[in-house]
Amino acid sequence: MIATRPTILTERIHVFIATSDPVSRAGIASQLRANHGLEIVDERQLDAGAVALVVADQMDEEAAQTIRALKRRGLERVVLVVTRVDDTGLLSALEAGARGVLRRNQATPENLMEAVRAAAGGEGALPPDLLGRLLDQVGRLQRQVLNPRGLSFAVLTDREVKVLKLLAEGLDTAEVGRRLFYSERTVKNIVHDVTSRLNLRNRTQAVAYALRQGLI
Repeated sequence: MIATRPTILTERIHVFIATSDPVSRAGIASQLRANHGLEIVDERQLDAGAVALVVADQMDEEAAQTIRALKRRGLERVVLVVTRVDDTGLLSALEAGARGVLRRNQATPENLMEAVRAAAGGEGALPPDLLGRLLDQVGRLQRQVLNPRGLSFAVLTDREVKVLKLLAEGLDTAEVGRRLFYSERTVKNIVHDVTSRLNLRNRTQAVAYALRQGLI
């Protein structure tokens, strides 16, 4: 397992095991009960600080719905314990809101505890090979999908940052267009795209957002 360093926790961690299979629930619970820093809880004892372990054979729509349902209940710390997971399933788990993914054949007491502690501390955990596959997918997405469209994983594109930076310096849209060799209409469209995407009211808010984020 690769995990970022979790926050040091002094209180017992509540762990909820979400699965429709009672045998799986009993098996995971037995792996965790030996650790006195944990407390297995049921649905009636759930609180926002609990860590939920979603146990499934594969990352399918049922598992995704379980993760989303837990998120709607205010549980932000969800770890998927899965028998098999492919690249699509890995992305689906993270998109649904999982903090970590652990294969069931690697779910030793030590690995389970590491994943639980990482999630409880607001961090995440993935086996090394899954982390490598995730990074490969991110790279492919950037190269094959985002780059051809002039986009990136950053909130703002380079072009948007340049426009907002000039607006922050006090230039109007016509002046920005002349400086960047854009038409004024193009500049207005760029600003409109930013405000719409970030749910901002006007260009002033867009400039303020970019300043707060340290983008300009």
